[in-house]
Amino acid sequence: MFAGIILLLSIGVHESPRFLASKGKKEEAAATMSKIRNLPEDHPYVQTEMLDIFEQVEREKEATLGLGWIGPLKELFMTPSNRCRIMLGLMSQLLAQWSGANSITIYAPTFFAMLGTTGQSEKLFATAIFGVVKLVASLVCALFLVDMLGRKRALTYGIILQFLSMLYVAIYLAVVPEITEHFKPMGNAKRAGTAAIVAIYISGVGWALGWNSIQYLINAEIFPLRVRALGSSMVMCFHFANQYGNSKAVPSMLLETAMKPQGTFFFFAAVTLLGLVWMWFFLPETAGKSLEAMDEMFNLPWYVIGRKGAALTAGAGHAENYMRDDVDKVIQREVSHEEQVTSSEK
Repeated sequence: MFAGIILLLSIGVHESPRFLASKGKKEEAAATMSKIRNLPEDHPYVQTEMLDIFEQVEREKEATLGLGWIGPLKELFMTPSNRCRIMLGLMSQLLAQWSGANSITIYAPTFFAMLGTTGQSEKLFATAIFGVVKLVASLVCALFLVDMLGRKRALTYGIILQFLSMLYVAIYLAVVPEITEHFKPMGNAKRAGTAAIVAIYISGVGWALGWNSIQYLINAEIFPLRVRALGSSMVMCFHFANQYGNSKAVPSMLLETAMKPQGTFFFFAAVTLLGLVWMWFFLPETAGKSLEAMDEMFNLPWYVIGRKGAALTAGAGHAENYMRDDVDKVIQREVSHEEQVTSSEK
């Protein structure tokens, strides 16, 4: 069903202006950019952004001329800025997949049973609610919150929610004895178990706001056009390899002879906390950055990119001075200027 919806919605999607420019269709690229920005083709915002794109495409063609298929591979691993990009892509997938969110989704009935949910229908109902929570949260976060908050802030809030939820569940499982036929939690223990179930739902919201959105956005935004296909493909292969490995590892981690349920959730909490530290040091803010500005940012020293890269490259590129939120202001300034010219002529 979802594949069919995506197919129908993709019918009216424009080709990327950058792709059209790379194929030599400059007029069509400018027309597409005009439609995307809802501005005339001769508007300064459209013209400066297209100038950035044309210059970048020409530089890419000159840099890869005569290199063949081996060129992108060498550039991806031999260029320091691209090595930093591939590290960010791979690490974001590693930390996201081992933060526990997908494990909870796959083994949700088992986890809800650990927290006091009895009966097969009750466990399936709790799992269904969890799925609905994640779906709604994912749509709201992807369509609104991630762009409104920015990549790093959204990931920070999401990781904090996920960390606190995982930590609470881990503490609950460590304190309350295992639920069996001879022991069922009552009183405060039962209420704490209900809170732990709510914490699972909250972790789904945190996942939707944080890693679930950001791991894919980062992969799509950081690579330059000439190595994007190769870099993104490698990152997504790593994504599914970790997803498979995690799904196979969790049942063994839950065993009493291994990490036990509480140890597994402490592990998930530790990974989310590690992800928060990694994000603060290494992950740059990419919201609103053109690929041209992204190139300047990744040419900075690797230890500066995450903490100061966005600030140091603010305004990079011709079109960076015309951010989307400033388009109305630009139009107002032009209208005011025309009115002043008209009044002076009178």
